[in-house]
Amino acid sequence: MWIAISAGLVFLLVGVAGVLLTALTLAGLWLPILCAIIWQVFFPETFSLWTLGGCTLICLGGEAVELLGAAHGAKRSGGGRAAAWGATIGSFLGAILGSLVFPIVGTILGAVVGAGVGALSAERGIAAKPWRQSLSSATGAAKGRALALVVKTAIAGVVGLWVLIDAVF
Repeated sequence: MWIAISAGLVFLLVGVAGVLLTALTLAGLWLPILCAIIWQVFFPETFSLWTLGGCTLICLGGEAVELLGAAHGAKRSGGGRAAAWGATIGSFLGAILGSLVFPIVGTILGAVVGAGVGALSAERGIAAKPWRQSLSSATGAAKGRALALVVKTAIAGVVGLWVLIDAVF
């Protein structure tokens, strides 16, 4: 009985921390799974393989959403392959630079703005498209990256809740 109560408290906190870290573009998505695996070593009957495997697959999906969000937004807004690659690379570089300039909030803004700047640069510089079309792709890339962050944060909530429920019941 005390194991279930302890697990409930631990995984409630871990789930909340995972969601918050994911919202800040940090590696919070994987936190509940990592803690569940460690817990499983000491208390082997706590989690089912369905929970550990299912949550791992969901987390991989969340990572794919984050990786492809900016590229999808750029392509959906009329951008080409160059815009998609520029958005993906720009998002990554923007998150790093944003973190250096203004930690936490800078990471989020840097990733979103970086996706737009990357798509714009690639559309103008590589694909030689007109400004209007390049700006449209850039806006789509930034929106796609922002939406990807929201979706990945929601996925972190689902994973945290699933691990919590399996730990308690």
